[in-house]
Parts: sequence; structure tokens; C-alpha cells
Amino acid sequence: MMIERTFSIVKPDAVAKHGVGKVVARIEEGGLKLVAGRFTQLSRAEAEGFYAVHCERPFFNDLCTFMTSGPVFVSVLEGENAVARYREVLGATNPAQAAAGTVRALFGTDIEKNAAHGSDAVETARFEIGFFFQGSELL
Repeated sequence: MMIERTFSIVKPDAVAKHGVGKVVARIEEGGLKLVAGRFTQLSRAEAEGFYAVHCERPFFNDLCTFMTSGPVFVSVLEGENAVARYREVLGATNPAQAAAGTVRALFGTDIEKNAAHGSDAVETARFEIGFFFQGSELL
């Protein structure tokens, strides 16, 4: 097995519901450890830059508006096959289709307000981690 790093955002909906600690608990119960983390408030430019891959999609504007609507908790996770493992901990993008006990099933409301984001590949994780953290911030 390979030790990897992946990226997580606890989105504004879950932060507003005081869910950060519960999400972090699920991450740790899933065998991953936090190696960096902090609260931040995304600017519109940051949201657009982070989600630039979706800029041609019809949901892009709503996504950026939502992600700037309140504070988020960004973090870097580490563990064996961290990308795939965190995707399992998160559950399906649509909380209605997420397996019981997953972050999105427990804390998500709908496909947009689905509590948390996770990198979908190792390469994506590298970009996303670098977008929010400097190497010196990672334990």
C-alpha cells in the first residue's frame, strides 16, 4: 500500500451546523490523519480559481457563490491510499445516494450542500493542497 496525501474542505453548510469536529472524527475513524488544517473564508477569486476545472459547467456560478457564503475548514489528510480512502469516507456526491455512515449521508443536504469536498486523484490532490498550503505548513 502507498502512503498518499489528499485534500479536504468541510464546506460552509457543515461548518454552519458545527459539524467540523464530527467530520474530522469520521476522517480519523477512516484511518486517515490530519497533517494540516485551518479555517478560512474563500474570496470569489479563490473559489473561481479552485473550481476553475468546472468553469464551463452550468453549476459553476452557484458553486462559487455557495463556497464563499461562509467559512470553510481546509485540511490535508495522509494515509494508505488516502485519495480513495477519503472518497469512501465521504460517500457519493449526492447525499441521498451516499452509503449510511458516510460524511455526506450524515451531514449533507443535497448535491450542492453535501458537507465536504475531497480530491478525486493524486494529481488533483497535489494541486489542491498547493492551492491552500505551503510545504512548511504540512506536518
